[in-house]
Amino acid sequence: MVFAHDTEVALTAAAELINTEADQDELPDVDALDAFLTKWGWSGRRDHTEAELAQIRDLRPRLRRFWETDRDGVAELANELLRAFRALPQLVKHDEWDYHLHATSLDAPLVARMAVEAAMAMVDVIRTDDLSRLRICDMPDCDDVLIDLTRNRSKRYCDLSCSNRAAVAAYRSRRAVQG
Repeated sequence: MVFAHDTEVALTAAAELINTEADQDELPDVDALDAFLTKWGWSGRRDHTEAELAQIRDLRPRLRRFWETDRDGVAELANELLRAFRALPQLVKHDEWDYHLHATSLDAPLVARMAVEAAMAMVDVIRTDDLSRLRICDMPDCDDVLIDLTRNRSKRYCDLSCSNRAAVAAYRSRRAVQG
């Protein structure tokens, strides 16, 4: 494990949230947001409204900046989000999770909980000086973000689809050279 389990989950969930902002938005409606939140085990208050969905959509570009800036910029952005949503870190235990950090109350708006969760995870990234684990997919036609949690820091592609396309392209290139 590279980071604490809750940090790894928060980083991976943030990357997946960012990647829902594609050519065809993968959060087209409240039901899609509900499915995303269920997949990632989000607890606490849910309004199930279009306004809440719009707030989460608007959060994605702010979170993407974590992947696009240097260490000082990531620290500044994390602090900005923690201040904006009045984070107050505390140890909590719920569901199947042992003690871990929450920095908002369970009745805080969803956007606040998601922003602060990502910012708290980035605090760990900054403190461990592991910003190199935040990457953008190596596939030329893909701008999805990823978090590399491999021991040897070898993850280059956002998902299996891009990895397979890269392997096929490399194979075809080698075959063309061979003649």
